[in-house]
Amino acid sequence: MTHLKRLFRSSVLAVATLATLSAPAFAQGQVFPFRSPSPTGAFLAGQQAFSDLRIDEAARYFRSAVEREWDNALVVERSFLAYAINGEIEQAALAARRLLVHQPRNELARLVIATEAMRQRRYASAANELERLGTGNFVAITGTLLRAWALTGEGRFDQAETLLDRAGENGLEAFFVYHRALMADVAGESDEALDLAARAYEADPLVARMVEAYSRMLGNQGRFDEAREVLARYDAEGLSHPLVTIVEDAVGAGRRPGPFVSNVQAGAAEMFHSVGVALARDGSNDVSILFLQLGRYLDPRSDLLTLLVGQMLDRAGQHDVANRLYEDVAPTSPMRSTATIRVAQNLDSLGDRAGAIDRLREIIAESPDDLDALSVLADLLRIDEQYDEAAEIYTRAIDQVGGDHPADWRFWYLRGIAYERNDQWDLAETDFLRALELNPEQPQVLNYLGYSWVDQGINLEPALEMIERAVAAAPNDGYIIDSLGWAFYRLGRFEEAVVELERAVRIRPMDPEINDHLGDAYWRVGRELEARFQWTIASSVDTEGNVQERVRPKLAGGLDAAPVEEGSEPITVNPVSLELQ
Repeated sequence: MTHLKRLFRSSVLAVATLATLSAPAFAQGQVFPFRSPSPTGAFLAGQQAFSDLRIDEAARYFRSAVEREWDNALVVERSFLAYAINGEIEQAALAARRLLVHQPRNELARLVIATEAMRQRRYASAANELERLGTGNFVAITGTLLRAWALTGEGRFDQAETLLDRAGENGLEAFFVYHRALMADVAGESDEALDLAARAYEADPLVARMVEAYSRMLGNQGRFDEAREVLARYDAEGLSHPLVTIVEDAVGAGRRPGPFVSNVQAGAAEMFHSVGVALARDGSNDVSILFLQLGRYLDPRSDLLTLLVGQMLDRAGQHDVANRLYEDVAPTSPMRSTATIRVAQNLDSLGDRAGAIDRLREIIAESPDDLDALSVLADLLRIDEQYDEAAEIYTRAIDQVGGDHPADWRFWYLRGIAYERNDQWDLAETDFLRALELNPEQPQVLNYLGYSWVDQGINLEPALEMIERAVAAAPNDGYIIDSLGWAFYRLGRFEEAVVELERAVRIRPMDPEINDHLGDAYWRVGRELEARFQWTIASSVDTEGNVQERVRPKLAGGLDAAPVEEGSEPITVNPVSLELQ
């Protein structure tokens, strides 16, 4: 996968002149009313919509522009990309054919044309189109896999294997093995498929797609005990996925669970799924959406791909568009609950937290054991400062998962936060310690517990050691570095406090709490002018008013004129008090 990412980075410019060419400066932020603007106006509006990933608007604007500028290569290219990202693949293929007149070497256009041929079962045509791709870049790698699926569709699986053997010599064999397993399964080579799937599974035994594929193949051959072992290993980590649960139910009842991919189109869609996820992890949301949309086109029944496209749009802040996708997930789909939860989360992002909480309560009323719904509801209640109910819902989640798996640390930690915010420190401390038993080096837990101890003036040396471990695990987290600086401050180690708090401010230069802490530390080391400067920044960027109130007397008369707050003064260390309480 590292080799794959390196190839992606070297070819991304060839793939996506997607959002990189945004509208000229004078058009930034403008919204053109869609009333048949001029070709130039439609193009500029489309560029801005594209840059914002308002994919449906971008497609509409570029459609208007290209109808009157069919001979303009740039307009045709943008319309092609907009159609593809919006999931209008057949329209994108039409534009791609025109684009090849202007840009014969445009490999992404050929990939889209070949995908249309795959959907229509014109496998020879798809293979011929893909044979013209170059080598070594990311589109070419994807095209190689798609061509192998086309050959499999033609009944030429042996040639598909030869093709992938050659491509794998470039260091991509580990990436190909999973897809080779799926091709072998569709081609009826079940023994070879199972051997390949076993190799892929051992490389990634906790990835839901891998677990589902391998356990299905085992179950389909009647090897139920082995399938149960694979599924039990996944469950033992506290992991769950609706599609894995379906296999668990079948295998548990001694039923063959059915194929992971039922045909060539679904197999090729899974390939686009893998590539799209890899692109998303690399931060390329626009290209990721395009590849995921190609997968949706090949396998319209894949609700998982729909959810992934929605997730990419959520990242871009396009929650309304994402919600329309989530609402399209059928009520009978195993992914319906996940889609409904995403809708609720987006309602909160759009400012309707009460509506989001009500929607989640409805889900839980129908499905009391829905762990995702319980988790998201508890999170929203905690953010909404409804700490009692949040703690109650986290407790239900802990009861649901057992609370003993390494992945369960999150529930103990978040319930601990709810208790701490609700002034139930004894309960909170117990939960934080339990979270660290499950995940001893989790930086957020180390930081929260260590900072809480420092703020209370207890367990100072263990607290400092915890925060230092948190910084080592997350060296670019400004909040954790702030905790370390504040721990030094509370211990009276002011020079060291300044060093760490300056680091924190460099990472988060406009955080009022961090600026306030640095101001206090500066004052203690005699840098009074700089202290006042930091307090001024803290006051100006504070949107809630708490920090403004705190720094007002400091700005008027210095740190000594400010009222003493609990957790803000240096502590005289008594060695006896350093025992862990």
